[in-house]
Amino acid sequence: MTTLSGHFLRAAVIYAVLGMAMGIHMASSHDHSQMPTHAHLILLGWVSMALYGVFYRGLGDVAVSKLMLAHKWLSHIGLIGMVVALYAMFSGVAAMEPLAGISSLVVLLAMVLFGVIVFKNTEG
Repeated sequence: MTTLSGHFLRAAVIYAVLGMAMGIHMASSHDHSQMPTHAHLILLGWVSMALYGVFYRGLGDVAVSKLMLAHKWLSHIGLIGMVVALYAMFSGVAAMEPLAGISSLVVLLAMVLFGVIVFKNTEG
């Protein structure tokens, strides 16, 4: 389980650095048109991935399941698709809106899978 935990924690740091770099670029250029992209990158990339990592770390020696692997890949695919689509859309490429919609559904599916994992592996 520490492998999956470590994966999410390392990914969270990468997404945080990218999000912070985007924030610094927006501040220095005085162009905040990418604020929604920045917010999604920070919240879904840094915060969610870090929380996933902490949760998986807390599971200890539980074997990594196919459901957990699906959660891992869907989380990244959805986030990357969403960030690319949002960046393009807020740069004036309206044709990327379908990718934003599909990516949003992938992120939602990843969160539903995470919910199933949480309920299967916790008491209460």
